[in-house]
Amino acid sequence: MLELTGIAAERIRDYCDQNNVNSAIRVVAMNGCGGPSLGLALGERGEDDATVTTDGIEVIIEKELLNVVESVKVDFVEPTGEGCGCGGGGGFAVTSTKPLPGSGGGGCGGSCSSGCGC
Repeated sequence: MLELTGIAAERIRDYCDQNNVNSAIRVVAMNGCGGPSLGLALGERGEDDATVTTDGIEVIIEKELLNVVESVKVDFVEPTGEGCGCGGGGGFAVTSTKPLPGSGGGGCGGSCSSGCGC
């Protein structure tokens, strides 16, 4: 399952409109400060992709990656101004039912004690 929340769709649409972007949004596996994590990139749909369209925004992910993580939710978290920079800054949150292999469950998507440079 691939889910895009309404607030995330709104923020993506705003970005695309301001920057004249017409491509889909791709969920990708990337190496971050805490190991492998999910992130967002611009991309074109391929035949090995799963896709969901919410409020006119197309989000794509490789079917193989989706099988590994089971389900993905793309959300937007409003900044709170609190915290040490890991959780208070807001932004897009890409979460999955199962963590990526080797992620260890920490990193920038976790709490400030997870070692993201705070």
